[in-house]
Amino acid sequence: MQEKQLIFKGLTSNEVSALQKQFGKNTFYTGTTRNLLLMFWDVVREPMFMILIVVCGIYFFLGNVYEGRIMLFAMMMVIATSLYQELRSANAIKGLRRYTQGNIKVIRDGIEVEVISEELVPGDIMLLSEGEQIPADGVVLQQNDCSVDEAIMTGESISVFKNVDSTLLQGTTITSGMCYAKVTKIGNQTALAKLGKSMEDIAPEKSLLQSQVNRFVQQMALVGLVAFLVVFGINYFSTNDLIISLLFGLVMTMSLIPEEIPVAFSSFMAIGAYRMSRIGLLVKQPITVESLGSASVICLDKTGTITENAMSLAAVYDFKSNKIITINDSSNIADNEVVAYSMWASEASPFDPMEKALHEAYLQNTRIDVRDQYRMVHEYPLEGKPPMMTHVWENADHQVIACKGAVERILRNASLGKEEERKILAITGELAVKGYRILGVAKVNITEKITDFPDHHDSFEWQFLGLVALYDPPKKGIRKVFEQFYEAGIQVKMLTGDYAETAVTIANESGFRNNGKFITGDETMAMSATDLKQVVKEVDLFVRMFPEAKLQIVEALKNNGEVVAMTGDGVNDGPALKAANIGVAMGNRGTDIAKRAASLVITDDNLDKMVDAIANGRKIYHNLKKAIRYIISIHIPIILMVLIPLLLNWPFKNIFTPVHIIFLEMIMGPTCSIFFENEPMEIRTMKRRPRRRSEGLFSWRELSGSILQGLIISIGVLGVYFWAMTTGHDEDVTRTMAFITLIISNVYLTLVNRSFQETIINTIRYKNNLLPVVLVASMVLLVCLQFIPFVRVTFHLTPLDWHDWLIAAAVAFVSVFWFEAYKFFKK
Repeated sequence: MQEKQLIFKGLTSNEVSALQKQFGKNTFYTGTTRNLLLMFWDVVREPMFMILIVVCGIYFFLGNVYEGRIMLFAMMMVIATSLYQELRSANAIKGLRRYTQGNIKVIRDGIEVEVISEELVPGDIMLLSEGEQIPADGVVLQQNDCSVDEAIMTGESISVFKNVDSTLLQGTTITSGMCYAKVTKIGNQTALAKLGKSMEDIAPEKSLLQSQVNRFVQQMALVGLVAFLVVFGINYFSTNDLIISLLFGLVMTMSLIPEEIPVAFSSFMAIGAYRMSRIGLLVKQPITVESLGSASVICLDKTGTITENAMSLAAVYDFKSNKIITINDSSNIADNEVVAYSMWASEASPFDPMEKALHEAYLQNTRIDVRDQYRMVHEYPLEGKPPMMTHVWENADHQVIACKGAVERILRNASLGKEEERKILAITGELAVKGYRILGVAKVNITEKITDFPDHHDSFEWQFLGLVALYDPPKKGIRKVFEQFYEAGIQVKMLTGDYAETAVTIANESGFRNNGKFITGDETMAMSATDLKQVVKEVDLFVRMFPEAKLQIVEALKNNGEVVAMTGDGVNDGPALKAANIGVAMGNRGTDIAKRAASLVITDDNLDKMVDAIANGRKIYHNLKKAIRYIISIHIPIILMVLIPLLLNWPFKNIFTPVHIIFLEMIMGPTCSIFFENEPMEIRTMKRRPRRRSEGLFSWRELSGSILQGLIISIGVLGVYFWAMTTGHDEDVTRTMAFITLIISNVYLTLVNRSFQETIINTIRYKNNLLPVVLVASMVLLVCLQFIPFVRVTFHLTPLDWHDWLIAAAVAFVSVFWFEAYKFFKK
């Protein structure tokens, strides 16, 4: 293969270090930094915190300094807890961005190395090729048919050809060819930074689940307002004390506002995304995690996704001799013109596995390697429908003009008879049935060197040479991956540029289920939107596809209500990746355009990671639902403990104060956002059908089940309350028994709600490192409430005897563990 000669030496390591100290990192940020002060401001603006401020003020106004100090302490704890969770989520996103930084090839110390783009310094020599986003401003030193899409800067959609000394701008994209460029400006000095544009920090619109969560919290806030007015009114008319009535009305409001839910939602998504990045799944926005759990259709490219992306030349059809020659028959393929011209039509330093295979075949089957004697003088990049590409090479004495591409395109430009075309297409089909990728090869007969090249390569007088057939075998284990998709209820579609025969063969070899039906890209574009919506329900194979056709398929699936995941790696996959609900780019072979358009990047190109991504999305979604259902269930007894004694005019009307409510809130917050987030995926999670996009956050059955859990816990706690009150116990004992019963119920509910299908016999074996922490902390908490005088005084509690403890624990057990019996008999 032609040796790669580096004509630039680049910067030395010492020069790079000095320049980094002088210019800093190649980063810029135009948004507002989320510092601790802003985070603190967000906390104090929360409705719950504002209520705490009012309650604290009332206590001090009434002269209850001790209670006022307790509320001040509670406010500090709320701030500390909120800041911790905010920083935890922020650090997770920060870590995620660190994982997703782009790499760039540069020349340093005379060798080509790869560095992350933020380490670039002025003076670095970059090697940029098709599909890459330019990471800094620069100037072209050497180029080969280099054109750049500058739409982000100029708004013009037409690519701009770049010559030596042309300026390159950060954020623009190489659309064809390659170039060496010298970095001139980085970070905030680039033209993109000065315009204040940032590709990374565009605020995403809220997802369906996020909107549902916010709407639920807003509805509960309205209910809280109504409840406040009811409790305030009843207290005022019975006591005529405005301040006390206001205080207990605020207690009711505090018990109703589920401020833990938005915190849990953001924590689950951010931390889930970070954890996925640790296993090679880079999620651009944490909210993408939600969509992964509901993916119902996956559209896959064939090459490199289903197959190994390790091409080898399998056969050659030589038009001149009218023979199909297998690659193993080296005696007949030596110095073969079809192989040689297919190599000349490839890049000199190929990146594409197909072109690497053609170079390798040339090297193995030529007597004299003459590649280093020629230089490329003109190039027509891959384009058109169907596509082809052309290269012009020459030395002092000779010129080579070679093209390769889709057989139909090559035949269209070659002067062949109809019968010859039919024969070649039949041979193409014969080779495609074996699973080969087929390319046509042609040349221009040179009588004298051409210097005035036509604007378009179709204008050359092409002589058809033959066909090259390349084989890319299915990946090992791909059959198992497909089975996992199908078991999860996910449809799989193959969108490929190959022939139908090739696609069907690879599908059958890889375990891809299909009914033999297929449609082509041209047929796709000719269909009406209504017809295409029906076709995509019935067809799984889409062949001879091009970017516009892929986009139409994705849109048709979305119009059918499907949540679409689309894989892609090339420059032309960008539109479909962007249109899909979940665009998935391959990290190793994907272009920057594909990675930018995608919402998920698989770092090692292994499709089995897509199974992991969907599993993680489903796990996070189900764990979030467990957390919210837990919040609903435990809020109900708190609400009714405040409301029922007041409505029924019990002797002890207001035994819970703001101190009790805020204490329970501080238990529930970490439980739902930390413990449930850490729960493992349940066994049957990947056996269920995907969640429909139109589905609400909860079904009525789920919601009513959680409400029923809360009501039965309420009956238990209120029963203890009523029993203690009517058997001669004073208010402190009654309060203590009800409060202890509620706390024990909270612990039991955490254990029971780990699964709504599996009993505790199975869930106790689920691995969650926080389970022992929760249990031990609960025991310590109960001990403190009973045996430390300072804590008892704070909560207006009194020591209980063993008999009262037994009643509280037993009632809590029955009030919660009835659900375990329900799960057992249901199974």
